[in-house]
Amino acid sequence: MEVIYSLIPGMIFFGLVFVGILIWAIKRGQYEDLEGDCNRILMDDDDNQKREPGEREKRVGLNFPDDD
Repeated sequence: MEVIYSLIPGMIFFGLVFVGILIWAIKRGQYEDLEGDCNRILMDDDDNQKREPGEREKRVGLNFPDDD
């Protein structure tokens, strides 16, 4: 029974810390764009990357291992 007297204040302390972290994350804007991440993962960024002059296009399975 004595252990409860130390566990309850400890859990209240950790609960307040986690609520503080949640409020901090909300104020920093971590939850503003929930749809952007799920749409961004579906986009293919390989087409948008620009190559340096003289750099060859890398094709999967066709390049010599040292060229990668």
